[in-house]
Amino acid sequence: MSVADVSTVFGVYVHWPFCLSKCPYCDFNSHVRHAPVDEERFARAFAREIETTAARIGVRDVASIFLGGGTPSLMQPQTVGAILDAIGRHWRVARGVEVTLEANPTSVEATRFRGYRAAGVNRVSLGVQALDDGSLQALGRLHSAREALDAVAIARTAFDRYSFDLIYARPDQTPQMWAQELKQAISEAAEHLSLYQLTIEPDTPFFGLHAAGKLKTPDETTARALYDVTQEVCARGGLPSYEISNHARPGAECRHNLIYWRGQEYAGIGPGAHGRLDIDGARHATATEKRPEGWLMRVEGSGHGVTTDDVLNSEERADEFLLMGLRLAEGIDPRRYAELSGRPLDQGRIATLLEEGAITVDAGGRLRVTQAGFPVLDAVVADLAA
Repeated sequence: MSVADVSTVFGVYVHWPFCLSKCPYCDFNSHVRHAPVDEERFARAFAREIETTAARIGVRDVASIFLGGGTPSLMQPQTVGAILDAIGRHWRVARGVEVTLEANPTSVEATRFRGYRAAGVNRVSLGVQALDDGSLQALGRLHSAREALDAVAIARTAFDRYSFDLIYARPDQTPQMWAQELKQAISEAAEHLSLYQLTIEPDTPFFGLHAAGKLKTPDETTARALYDVTQEVCARGGLPSYEISNHARPGAECRHNLIYWRGQEYAGIGPGAHGRLDIDGARHATATEKRPEGWLMRVEGSGHGVTTDDVLNSEERADEFLLMGLRLAEGIDPRRYAELSGRPLDQGRIATLLEEGAITVDAGGRLRVTQAGFPVLDAVVADLAA
């Protein structure tokens, strides 16, 4: 498969940067505003940045749109509709396009969900995070477990496709507790779950608490047991992992996230959004101004909020392909790596990793990380990229 064949898929990521509160584990670009947000002004700015991006890259067929954040479900349905209309004005939107909106249970209302559906959203991703009240409180969430399950029920009636997130490896969590919670989640999930191991990120309240010894996360052995439970319970429940943290029934994978992991092209629109754009045969890595008001002023002044626009060289592009692609259960085609980098992967390193049981190579030459290799994925990628 040539680079041209795989780069024809195009997605649009739109970042809504506002939240009701900032979760203590979160290092995403999210902001709390106590005054009402001027949604009409932001909608005009999103449309302007979409227009400028389209003028720069030309015609594209949009296969997926993802409204992330922040908390996009704080937007009024008409704001979502205005953004989707702007995308449709400047690019061709494929029939059957996947349009995902992230939502928090605190901002879920049946009427609002019906409004999103009417605006063009056909898939929601709910930030449930835990199914017991004690854990939710410890994670700084504003909803209860009951509210979360009610939100899932509303999503089930409003959309054909929905997903929700959970965080595991929480303080004092045992593999047995997690297995029970996961079984309950699978009974509520139609087709997709995103299951993230709690990580302590710099510049978050959890980082300070952890450093001071006031927040204890599971040790390495327990964390590995929790990961193994995740794989076993989900596989038995019909939602095997298709990516290191994502599980779905076959055919129900999140198409938008597959664009990232397969190294395909996407536009990043909104404050702090990242993009990968193909312009005149070169891959551009873009990022926009993170501060919402700063982004707004840039867009209103010059049509876009881009602050970073780097052309990736062949080695950088190949390394990114390796780093992202090996997260997937489908793995990578080493021929594409060679096509991108100008050199093949080192056969000696492949042989060593095969012997260690960290990877497999099938008859067609496709390279995959094994279940034993996924917990040490960073080391596997570093070894292959060296």
